[in-house]
Amino acid sequence: MSISADPTVPLDALGQLTATERTALRRHPERGSFDRATAYAILDEAFVAHVGFATEQGPMVIPTVYGRRDDTVYVHGSQASRMMQVLGAGVPLCFTVTLVDGLVLARSAFYHSANYRSVVLLGCARVVTDPTEKALASRVIVDHVVRGRSAEVRPPHDKELRATAILALEIAEGSVKVRTGPPGDAPEDLAPDSPYRATWAGVVPLASVAATPVPEAQVPPEVAPPSLSRFVR
Repeated sequence: MSISADPTVPLDALGQLTATERTALRRHPERGSFDRATAYAILDEAFVAHVGFATEQGPMVIPTVYGRRDDTVYVHGSQASRMMQVLGAGVPLCFTVTLVDGLVLARSAFYHSANYRSVVLLGCARVVTDPTEKALASRVIVDHVVRGRSAEVRPPHDKELRATAILALEIAEGSVKVRTGPPGDAPEDLAPDSPYRATWAGVVPLASVAATPVPEAQVPPEVAPPSLSRFVR
């Protein structure tokens, strides 16, 4: 998927995310960066985010699909949704996305890990009220999940758009973290006389793949399903 919605912008010109005390990389800082191009690549490959925020009843973390256009992430939900109402009032949020690329199996329990790519964004969302931007954001979210889908289906009419809340989060303050490679075993477990030296260790790659589409009961048999290539992220 495209990293930048504007193809005239070279990747090395995208700049950096805003580094703050809140986004300081303390644990394994060598895995982290503030590279905006890397953040966009992760955001564009994933499609489920977890949004954290505080409420009067306590902290909440809600999973949601999203879409990115340029330097903005859009999320949507019902106007009656607690997340939409709380965040629409300006409550700060934490927006996180994680892709797990593999399980890292070491010779000791302590050194087990995972290979992953993650983005953490912080800020306050704004409510999208402009009808044109709201319709655009709806297409962005749909097409982020399935490329080109919005051109195939009926767009939301005014009543549906009024029942839907859409929030926009500027991609500004945040950080990226990536782990790759094999396990880092303790020297004692690699010693010639260690009983764990012969234990299998390494990486088990993981990947999400699309299976054969299953049609809804009323789809005419002559209608072809979408190509699986549209689901490759």
